[in-house]
Amino acid sequence: MKKQILGLALTAITLPAMALAQGESEAQTPPAESPSPNAIVAAAPANEWVAIDAEDLLVMTLAPDARGKSREVVIQLMPAPFSQGWVENIRTLARAKWYDGISVNRVQDNYVVQWGDPGHDNPEGEGIETKPLPEGLRAMGEEEYSVPVTWNMSIEDEIAHVYRRSLRVSMEGGYSPDIMPVSMMLADRFEGYPGITGFSSGWPVAGTFTRAHSTEGKEAWPVHCYGMVGVGRNYSPDTGSGAELYTVIGHAPRHLDRNIALAGRIIDGMEHLSSLPRGSGVLGFYTEGEADLRTPILSIRVASDLPEAERPAFEYLSTESESFAAYAEARANRRDPFFIVPTGGADICNIPVPIRAMTGDAAG
Repeated sequence: MKKQILGLALTAITLPAMALAQGESEAQTPPAESPSPNAIVAAAPANEWVAIDAEDLLVMTLAPDARGKSREVVIQLMPAPFSQGWVENIRTLARAKWYDGISVNRVQDNYVVQWGDPGHDNPEGEGIETKPLPEGLRAMGEEEYSVPVTWNMSIEDEIAHVYRRSLRVSMEGGYSPDIMPVSMMLADRFEGYPGITGFSSGWPVAGTFTRAHSTEGKEAWPVHCYGMVGVGRNYSPDTGSGAELYTVIGHAPRHLDRNIALAGRIIDGMEHLSSLPRGSGVLGFYTEGEADLRTPILSIRVASDLPEAERPAFEYLSTESESFAAYAEARANRRDPFFIVPTGGADICNIPVPIRAMTGDAAG
């Protein structure tokens, strides 16, 4: 299958604590009444927020907790052009109600929570009958863990650790819209392996970078930050179908990038997964004696299939907005009263994209 080519338009984000032209004393003088990242987000105008389509939301209902309290988790699915084969499969599985009755089978501390059929690809699931998969699931290749990109940019001031530039690029292949907006910063000492990191339509991504305009050797991919949802798989060349999913509950396992498909992220109810008891089996799977610890999943539904009154409604702060640029800079250089020394940079996963529930007329 020919992969879509993603053209990237990069907008400016200022991350350094000081500009090269500034004197040291000037750079270390905090601005008066510097707002916190949360204050910047709270002040963002309504037109900088982007509503998430109900077709891109999953509602996962877990069995009630020990006190009888209901538990609901909302997952946002990955937008095009990333991981679309897996995303399509996940919708197919949800609409076939295949996920109903599966369970959380693995909770590995500071790593992942994984759910699926307890009898499938589970070292502790021997003898458990597996559920047949629905028809029509797609099989993806390993090359689809990333997307080819075209870059068209002019770089100056190469001595600086982080660059800010406004870029526009040509689009090739069949992907629409004509320009995929991406806010990015070139990686500095905080990012060793990719050439570039940043945000694509509200999602954290990384990529390779050269000045040449050809697509050869250049690609972009989503990254494993806290709360991201990936597709469980067996050994290569298996790439997983979407029947097994996991979410990151610890320090970002970036070594998994481009080695496994990312298909979404948890945007609400993360506490219901991150607080589950850890498994004592291999890789955090629940052992046979811990079968009672497996949290049943009652259902997973595509939000657009629910009655309108039951659909969750969320929006994210556009990563191409002025408020997001100010928020990202503030995350990298905390100057609000508690902080003493701006760090001058931030790991991509330490700039979580603000997401909030929509209320009132905005949600309806």
